[in-house]
Amino acid sequence: MKRLAFLLGLLCFVAGIVFLVHPSFEYQKRDEIAKIGPITATVEKHDSAQVPTGVTAALLIAGVLLIVASVRSKS
Repeated sequence: MKRLAFLLGLLCFVAGIVFLVHPSFEYQKRDEIAKIGPITATVEKHDSAQVPTGVTAALLIAGVLLIVASVRSKS
């Protein structure tokens, strides 16, 4: 259980650091706009999303707390 808490804390901390350095990411979305028999018309949309600062802070804090708690806990 101690190892799981440590790994989860480390994962949260690393994700927080990644979102802190690169808070937005881009993705593609393919939408079908028309379908007539076997023929379909699609359009690709490029969009971006922002990771909120509160989520980044929560990940960093949770990661540190889990790491500290797992190191301090007794077997």
